[in-house]
Amino acid sequence: MILDFKELSPNHVYHTLTQTVVPRPIAWVLSKTTKGTFNLAPFSYFTAISSDPAILMYAVGQKPTGEYKDSVVNVEATQELVIHIADSTLAHEVTQSAASLPNDESELDLLDLSLVEFPGSALPRLEKAKVAFACKLHKVVEMGELPMKLVFVEVKHAFIDDKIVQVGEKGRSKIDALKLDPLARLGGAEFASLGEVFKSARPK
Repeated sequence: MILDFKELSPNHVYHTLTQTVVPRPIAWVLSKTTKGTFNLAPFSYFTAISSDPAILMYAVGQKPTGEYKDSVVNVEATQELVIHIADSTLAHEVTQSAASLPNDESELDLLDLSLVEFPGSALPRLEKAKVAFACKLHKVVEMGELPMKLVFVEVKHAFIDDKIVQVGEKGRSKIDALKLDPLARLGGAEFASLGEVFKSARPK
């Protein structure tokens, strides 16, 4: 099957990409409105793009009303956010936090999730998440016909649960991927967790 993207609707393109570019990591983004309400939402157009400075990027679309989703509105206004890496046991909470709510209502009020202090961060973090990044807004780039906003953020501090850290080769700290058990996004309503973890020989 050959698909000519020029002949496809944006919806068809979206479903094609999200079902083939898999698995995708999920940025579970905590932000705060200027009135102090917390917003929590998942985004699977997400990746790390730079180490110096430490830059992450996630893409945000629009609500059915044509307004941008609260996450990017809040981050553009306050410059602060915390990106969490959810594990597979939090799949229900991640899915439910994608619901569209008025800007003055918080997803946290609907979910059994607690916030705890995050030293070095202006915002708290989710207690149940094993990894969290305290970030500052770096840049927002609008692109596409829909359009989308690409949100580039700089990581200032990271929380990593001690239970998933082990001493690796040459005394370096190593994250145990199976203990992190990151939730991954597939197409449609499908998610995945890690199965077998293996190594491949390095090029000589």
